Amino acid sequence: MIRLNMIVEGQTEETFVRDILAEHLFPFQVYPSARMVETGRKRILGAREGGKRVFRGGMTTYQKARKDICRWIKQEEGSRQVYVTTMFDLYALPEDFPGFWEAMANATPELRVEALEDAFRKDIDFPRFMPYIQLHEFEALVLAAPATIAPQFQMRESNRAIKDLVKLVESCPPEEIDDGEQTAPSKRIIRLIPEYAGVKSSAGPQIVQAIGLRKIRGMCPHFDRWVSQLEGLGAQDGPEPAKS
Repeated sequence: MIRLNMIVEGQTEETFVRDILAEHLFPFQVYPSARMVETGRKRILGAREGGKRVFRGGMTTYQKARKDICRWIKQEEGSRQVYVTTMFDLYALPEDFPGFWEAMANATPELRVEALEDAFRKDIDFPRFMPYIQLHEFEALVLAAPATIAPQFQMRESNRAIKDLVKLVESCPPEEIDDGEQTAPSKRIIRLIPEYAGVKSSAGPQIVQAIGLRKIRGMCPHFDRWVSQLEGLGAQDGPEPAKS
């Protein structure tokens, strides 16, 4: 049995791991546990010495994320059956991330994210650490099959907003949609379907579940390689479970 500790950016990713990715990895004997990245601690008035409130969610600075990752690694350092990975967005990634500006000089999003992951891996320097940065954010997975968004908002697939999203993905693969403040995947969905903004942390994973990992992996090669890497941590004997 392999335990997989996952530090993720927010509630959307945490729900995705718990409700979708975990179920997919169980047959591979890989058991993920996700928690949102720690962003701060505050002393609780009146509490015993050391009593603090922990704040989680949102990637504010790399150094805070690094501290959280290293803390979890240290807690598990006695076990060789524990691996650590991440699920952070390339969109709005903090500029203090290792190798940030060098990575941004690369010509394509895929080369940028691969350079960032490599610098991230070297900085954490733990043999069972497998960094993953999502191109460009979680909603790229949602856009793997835009028509699947329609039932979530009681819309028809012929709705203009859905048709515009379908057209977008036909012209640009989901992982290649840029990370501009107004043009990142989530921003494009919200511009056409404003209701998504208020329910993205629940609706996003539900739509991804409806699409299915098989379809998403076919549309998102960087994501597919990460999932394959996680599958590979498990038992090597016996038939490989079918991709969901």
